[in-house]
Amino acid sequence: MLTKPPLSNSLVELDRRHLIHPVSSFRGHEARGVRILTSASGATVTDSEGRQLIDGFAGLWCVNAGYGHESVIEAAARQMRALPYATGYFDLGAEAPVRLAAALAERAPGDLNHVYFTLGGSDAVDSTIRFIRYYWHARGQPQRDQFISVASGYHGSTSMGAGLTALPLFHDGFGVPYSWQHKIASHDLYRNPHADDPQSVISTSVAELRAKVAEIGAERVAAFYVEPIQGSGGVLVPPPGWIKAMREACRDLSILFVADEVITGFGRTGPLFACEDDGIVPDLMTVAKGLTSGYLPMGAVLMSDHVYEVIAEGAGAKAVGHGFTYSAHPVCAAVALEVLSLYESGLLENGRAMGARLQAGLATLCDHPLVGDVRGRGMLAAVELVTDKAEKTPLPAELNAATRLFDRAWDQGLVVRAFAQGVFGYAPPLCCTAPEIDAIVERTRKVLDLTLEDPEIREVLR
Repeated sequence: MLTKPPLSNSLVELDRRHLIHPVSSFRGHEARGVRILTSASGATVTDSEGRQLIDGFAGLWCVNAGYGHESVIEAAARQMRALPYATGYFDLGAEAPVRLAAALAERAPGDLNHVYFTLGGSDAVDSTIRFIRYYWHARGQPQRDQFISVASGYHGSTSMGAGLTALPLFHDGFGVPYSWQHKIASHDLYRNPHADDPQSVISTSVAELRAKVAEIGAERVAAFYVEPIQGSGGVLVPPPGWIKAMREACRDLSILFVADEVITGFGRTGPLFACEDDGIVPDLMTVAKGLTSGYLPMGAVLMSDHVYEVIAEGAGAKAVGHGFTYSAHPVCAAVALEVLSLYESGLLENGRAMGARLQAGLATLCDHPLVGDVRGRGMLAAVELVTDKAEKTPLPAELNAATRLFDRAWDQGLVVRAFAQGVFGYAPPLCCTAPEIDAIVERTRKVLDLTLEDPEIREVLR
C-alpha cells in the first residue's frame, strides 16, 4: 500500500513546480526548496518541522503589531460577515475605509488630509507618479515629467516604481530606469567621506539635488522621492536635518516632495510616522506594510490639501481616471483600524522602549572582527559585515553572503534580512519583549562567530 509523503515534503515539491517567489533566483530556489511556515504568535514563527524562530524582520518589515492578535482577526471576520466587498467606484463606499481615511488624516503630519487606498506600497508609489503628472497638467505645466530619487533607495517593483528604485537588482533585465527617472547620490554615512561632519553631508546632498534639477531643467522636474531611512538599500540612516534640508530645497525649487514611508511608517522608527522625527510635511506620503501589520494587503497615498485642490480643480466635473478594483477594501480597512488601535494602546510605547534596547544591544557587536558598522533608529537597524574594518571592505560577492547568512541565522532560531552585500537587516515586531530583543542580539553574535569560522571567510581575512 502506497503512503503519502509527509505534508512538508509534498508542499516543497508543489512549491518547486508551481509557485514563483518574489525577488528570488528561480533556479536557486528550485535547488534549495521552500521553508514552510505553519503558525505564528507575537514575535515568534513556527516552521513545518516544529522549529520556533524569533522573527527579527516582522515578515517583510510589515508585521509591526506582531502575530496572532485575536482582535484583528475578529475585526476582519465581522466585516466579512457584514460586507465582504464594496467598490469605491460610482460614488459608493463603506464605513470602515471612510473611518480609516479620517483616522489617518487626523494623525498624519500637517495637511495630508486626503487618502487614496492601494493594495500595497509598490502601487502606492505608482499612484503618486500618476497623481503628480495629473497635478502638473492641471497647473498648465505638462512638461514637468522628470522625477528624481536617491541612489540605494527602494520605491517598489511596479514598472514605473522600479525605475525610481535605485538598486541594480530591480533594473537588470527589465529595461529600467526610464529616461525620465534620475538619481542623486545616497547619504550613506558609513562610506561617506564627510561622515564626521553631518552638515557637510547635508550641504553636499542639497547642492547635488539643485545641480541635478538645473541639469534637467528646472521647468521640467516634477518631484523628488525619498525614504526617511533607506530600507532595502541596507537601512541607511541620514544625518539629523538631512530630510528637512532636502524638503526645503524642493520647496525652493518648486518641485513636489514625496516621502516614502512604506517601511518607516506605523511605529517602526518610534513615532507613528518618521516624518514626525524629521519635522517635515511632505506634499505626498506613501504608506503600507504596518498599516494592516501585514494581516491583509493594503497601502495608501496621503495627499496634501494643495495637491488635492489642484487636481480637483483641474478635473472639474470630469472623473480623474485612476482607480483599482480593491481600493478602500472594507475588510482591509477594518483590520487597519483595529491595528491602529493596538498601536495607540501600548504598542508604540513598547516599540520605542524595545527599539532603544535593540540599538544598544546591536551596538555591542561593534567589537566583533566582522562588524564594520551598526546603524538604525527605533525598531529598524542594520549590522554591516566587512573583511577589513579599516578599509571597510564588503564581503566578496562570490561568497553568496545573503543566502549563507540567512541560513545560519535560521539555524540559530532567528529570522533576519540578509542583504547581498553582507548586511543584516532588523525590523522586529513592536510587541517584542526585552528577552526577545536580547535573544536577537545574542543569536546574531553566534551567527557572526560561526561565519568567522567559515574557511572561505578565514581565507579572505588572511
